[in-house]
Amino acid sequence: MQTQTLQIVEIFRQNTDPEYAKRMSAYMKNHFSFLGIPKPKRAALSKAFLKEAIKEKSIDWNMVMYLWDLPEREYQYLALEYLSKLQKYLVKDDLSKLEMLILSKSWWDSVDALAPLVGVICKGYPEVKQEVMYDWIIDSNIWLKRVTIIFQLKYKNDVDTEFLSKAIRSNHLSNEFFVNKAIGWALRQYSKFNPDWVRTFISQHSLSPLSIREGSKYL
Repeated sequence: MQTQTLQIVEIFRQNTDPEYAKRMSAYMKNHFSFLGIPKPKRAALSKAFLKEAIKEKSIDWNMVMYLWDLPEREYQYLALEYLSKLQKYLVKDDLSKLEMLILSKSWWDSVDALAPLVGVICKGYPEVKQEVMYDWIIDSNIWLKRVTIIFQLKYKNDVDTEFLSKAIRSNHLSNEFFVNKAIGWALRQYSKFNPDWVRTFISQHSLSPLSIREGSKYL
């Protein structure tokens, strides 16, 4: 994929829009530089590249890391889109690679796209929750904490409530917006499938006003 990767990198660069890049960067609190390619255009530009890439039926982690290391945020978005399309090929050992991405260039946009991929691995290899994820719950890094709270968002009725409860109870006194928001988001999502559990959980635990407001939205 090396030639194709270099080609798509150049295609993105040829579609730079400096004025739009400033707006995109401002929206992300100026944490990252951007080329200025809006999502619909980025999807159109990368369609052929991604279509060809997924034919390999395996994840090219060298390519992912190459894109992640590039300075403009659109390249991280491309890497995330690539991983999403190949998520069924994730294996247990890939969790450490996802952790590297979570901890690098961290912000809600990348972390929230990586969390469901962690969820894929946890569903396929339940033992990693005990081996790795419980440690993430109490890690000092807020983004690892956020992932432990939201990685089950797509699990519907299959949420491991014991783990979710542990993740929330270990972090419910946090002053971090992104942690408290994640707690509310996880409870709100699960309330679509088990409102009684969520209602009881909220009533029995001291949560931030943000978490309660978000978690109670559908109750």
